[in-house]
Amino acid sequence: MKKARITKKIISEFQDYLIKEEKSPSTISKYIHDIRVFAKYLSGGEITKETVIAYKQELIDNGYTVCSVNSMLAAVNGLFAFIGRHDLKVKTIKVQRKVYCPEEKELTQEEYERLCLTAQRKHNERLYLILQTICSTGIRVSELQYISVEAVKNGEAVVSCKGKTRTVFLVKGLRKKLLRYISDHKIKSGAVFTTRKGKPLSRSAIWREMKSLCKEANVSPSKVFPHNLRHLFARVFYNIEKDIAKLADILGHSSIETTRIYIISTGAEHRRQMENMRLIL
Repeated sequence: MKKARITKKIISEFQDYLIKEEKSPSTISKYIHDIRVFAKYLSGGEITKETVIAYKQELIDNGYTVCSVNSMLAAVNGLFAFIGRHDLKVKTIKVQRKVYCPEEKELTQEEYERLCLTAQRKHNERLYLILQTICSTGIRVSELQYISVEAVKNGEAVVSCKGKTRTVFLVKGLRKKLLRYISDHKIKSGAVFTTRKGKPLSRSAIWREMKSLCKEANVSPSKVFPHNLRHLFARVFYNIEKDIAKLADILGHSSIETTRIYIISTGAEHRRQMENMRLIL
């Protein structure tokens, strides 16, 4: 069997392959970065099953989290599949599914409300509405560009992400606020939330603006990032509807297993449920 090595040409071809497979830009960037990290580890040497296993162990020894190790191995295994060397693939680290999430990482509804009110007090109307748009629809921050003037007027947005298209409904209260914002800022068409130059807001820009609210809102910065608003939407929806299949469709998940991650209870909720069982005599 021909020796396997990582070259600039192979990395470039793999990147083209990922693009043709319609992987998201962030996924492609992550995969290529992880492949380059592995290539640096190899230092031009041949890839063998033994070297891949050793690489996996080095990641663990260097203190990478299980999630990070598995993510990096997924990129490497993806490359091996691309070059037809399935024999080089290694197993990811098995992780028992969490039954609850750390309280210090999950945003509560009360904290979300404080963030919104703080944005309003700071006269940052755009951020005030962005927080509510993401949290009331469950969209990804990258999907915020689909909240257009036309979508607001129709009461629904057609969102395309990861090769899937779904319809996202906008509740009446949100529509009313967005229509007023559109009118006040004389936005004729296209995305509602843009930069001064009319371009869609980036994930990092929204992240920075959200972080600026933390101190005044008295919310830990570790809880404040756009994706946590999506998690909050999922937990509130599930607590009301108890329909995980419907929630998966709303969030645009291909697998219900992904949706399960979004709806696990906090440590406090889990502890309360255990206490309510009253099995101690």
